[in-house]
Order: sequence, then structure tokens, then C-alpha cells
Amino acid sequence: MIRFLRIPSFIALFSLTIPGHAQQISPCERISFESVRYVVCKANPKTDNIQLFWKDRNGTVYGSLAKLRKDVESAGQSLVFAMNAGMYEENLSPVGLYVEKKVELHKINLRKASGNFHLQPNGVFYINDGKAGIMESSRFASSHLKVDYATQSGPMLVINNKLHPRFLKDSTSRKTRNGVGLSQDGMAYFILSEQPTTFHEFARLFRDTYKCQNALFLDGSISTAYAASLGQTGNIFRAIGPIVGVTRKAN
Repeated sequence: MIRFLRIPSFIALFSLTIPGHAQQISPCERISFESVRYVVCKANPKTDNIQLFWKDRNGTVYGSLAKLRKDVESAGQSLVFAMNAGMYEENLSPVGLYVEKKVELHKINLRKASGNFHLQPNGVFYINDGKAGIMESSRFASSHLKVDYATQSGPMLVINNKLHPRFLKDSTSRKTRNGVGLSQDGMAYFILSEQPTTFHEFARLFRDTYKCQNALFLDGSISTAYAASLGQTGNIFRAIGPIVGVTRKAN
């Protein structure tokens, strides 16, 4: 039985090309894992411009992938891909830690409560000086790390190569989900399920297929994504809070 399958590129809505140049290799692809479709975008923290976005230069919340894309393009750049970067309140503010361009805009949240965010251990995804990391929230708080970007969410999906202890293999809770994982070679994998999946399945995709020793759940039922080479997946006009994306200088 084949449980992992790359979907042929001809289903892509758009191809990422540069006039006068050969077609660029896309960082995003559609795959199938155990009969569930996913969008997987790979980024290298050393060479790719991975950023977090919440408010524009005027202090207005972006609120959607569509608005972010328009703003990025108006600044002479292109949006390679983007997706939800963590849970948020009704006013689209982050639930937990949020750092953008070295400025802490929301403090870390270590409260114990119900819901996915508080399913311990939860964690922090961060970027600093060309390196990416995922760290359990209380450890990150005690480390006093100063970082370029950080977003807190939960639960952790993979913790030191082990699945979160609360995940059940026979769970019947299936939802659209997105998350981020880091492989042993330092690559960051941003993954969105285009069909409902369980936490257990989602975590195994990160660990077993992409060899991510640590991975973090970012958001759930309202998760959406945009990839220049694949088009949108989900509603890019949907109101969302923090966003993670990769930008590139427009040619």
C-alpha cells in the first residue's frame, strides 16, 4: 500500500516563472499522505526570507493573506508562500508570544486552560540570525532568548522525535490543520492539510516523512494558505491573525 504520494505538478494552478529565465523550482508541492491531501512548503532559514506578519506599516492588522500579498507586491517584492502563524483572539491579536523584527508585541502565555493552545506542552517557533527553532514554551521563557521573529502556539506535534503524548492513534477528531516542523538539516517545513486530518496523522507526517524532530501545530479549522506556484488553498480573504510567509525580491 502506498501511503505517501506526491501529486503530479500538472494540477498546480500557476507555475512560478521569471521572464527570460528557466522555470524556478517551487518550494511548495501537493502531496498525499495516508489518503489525505496536503500542501507542503519548504524553506531554508539561511537563505530564504522567512518572516512573521501581523500589522502593516500603518499599524493596521493585515487580517488576510490577500491583503498581505497586495502589500508585499506594492513594496516591490513577491510572496512565495504564506499561511496562518498561530492562534489569535477575536480582534485578531495573538493568543501567545509574538515577536516581529526583534520587537515583542505580545507576551508569552503560560496559563493552564482548555483548548488546543493550552494542550501541554505547547511551543514557540522562532527565527534568529538565519536559524530556525522550535522550543517548548516554558523552556523558551526561561531561556531569555532575543530573536528576530517568534510565534507561540500549541500543542507541540513532535517533541524530540516523539509524538505528543496526548495524541491518540484511533482519534476520530479530524480537522483542517497547519503547522511547522524542523528537520535535522535545519530546513523548515510548513504544512497545511487540504482535507481533515487527526493530530496523530499530522504529527507522523512531520516526523516520518520529513524527519522533523520537533514540530508545532499553528492553527486549525480556519487554516488557509497561499503559494505562488500552486495558487490559493482555502480562502485567502478569510480574517486571520498572525501570518508566516516567505518573500522574495520581485524580478
